[in-house]
Amino acid sequence: MKHEGVLHTALSCDDILCNILIRLPPKSITKFVIVSKRWLHLICSSSFRHSYLSRWRVGFNLLGFFVCNSLYLGRPKGGARRPRSEPALPLLSSSREGDDLKFSGVLKKLGYFIDSSDGLLLCGRHPKTYFVWNPITKQQYKLPHPRVHFEELCMAFIVEDSPDDEICYRVVRAKCESRFEEVYVVTIETFLSKISTWCYSKLRCSSTISLSPWTSGTVIGGVIHWYAAQGNIAIYDPYHHEKHIALVKLPGPFDFDEQVLGESSDGCLQYGWSCKAGLQIWVLEKGFDGYSSLFSTNEQSSLSWSLRYKLNFKIMWRKNPTLATKCVTRKETEILAFSPQDSKSVFIRSGSSIYLYHIGSGRMEVIQYQGRGSSILSDFSKVVPYFKRAWPQSTLCCGGNSST
Repeated sequence: MKHEGVLHTALSCDDILCNILIRLPPKSITKFVIVSKRWLHLICSSSFRHSYLSRWRVGFNLLGFFVCNSLYLGRPKGGARRPRSEPALPLLSSSREGDDLKFSGVLKKLGYFIDSSDGLLLCGRHPKTYFVWNPITKQQYKLPHPRVHFEELCMAFIVEDSPDDEICYRVVRAKCESRFEEVYVVTIETFLSKISTWCYSKLRCSSTISLSPWTSGTVIGGVIHWYAAQGNIAIYDPYHHEKHIALVKLPGPFDFDEQVLGESSDGCLQYGWSCKAGLQIWVLEKGFDGYSSLFSTNEQSSLSWSLRYKLNFKIMWRKNPTLATKCVTRKETEILAFSPQDSKSVFIRSGSSIYLYHIGSGRMEVIQYQGRGSSILSDFSKVVPYFKRAWPQSTLCCGGNSST
């Protein structure tokens, strides 16, 4: 009885309980939310989540795919107008949570899809109206209008780690200059949720730079990666003390049918491209100081790309004969996207069909989704997977801004 009393006293202390729970693997931690409301609140709190994710790697759940049509995003005067019958923010749901979001009606209020980060959505209409939608609180926050007008721009969305229960994020708008002008500066405007305002700044580059307009950056560890002209990747670290943006040449030619960026299992930038014959996946290897040498104006970066995987589509279909007989558009096969923080699988699209290809085994898995049809067949459509971290949630722990 004495030992039971000591155990009860120990588990009644939040600090001791946290110290125990943080040592459990992800498959176990999610089971303890049903013990009590106290345990649910503790596990779902931002402080515990922040500490846990710094020690363990937690996976992501696929909710579905957003379809982005570049004809309407940043539409110039006199440009193509979206038919009323076509939704501004189509979601090809692949989960029950995705179904709930799709049929809730909230997507009709957000404009066009721009980006997502850790489950939060960034949507709106260029160049002034932007919303951030929180899937946990089911609330939307309308950002104040940007102070500076950019004729063409690209964006990035970062949900920042926060030890308290307030959700913090930043939205970055970057001006895209003409490719025919020699420009060594990138003008950006950053919205910080902590102070609820836009901040203007200029980034210096050691060579001429022109970002690709109407694209969203890939964020890895808070560092933004944008496509740039002449087969380059522009890399910007918002937390680095120097306002510098670096260019890294992509491996090989840069006129492939489809190109994607993502984060590898070991935290590196991975780049994939595909053509009619197949695909290749490359990784930008880190130096002893990570990618920090890129942002020093005094040092020459020695970072290099390494080829990690090469796939021939004919061989892929041959190893998956059951799927090959059902797919009538195999000649349209292309790389679609990477899974978050994953080097073992890649999403592949063939016509209106979407597959998850497992690199180790060569096995293909069909992704079932609602909304199959002509919505993703357009040459101007980009299909973007929508992920949310596989972490227990409770509205009791939700902070952040309310809808406006």
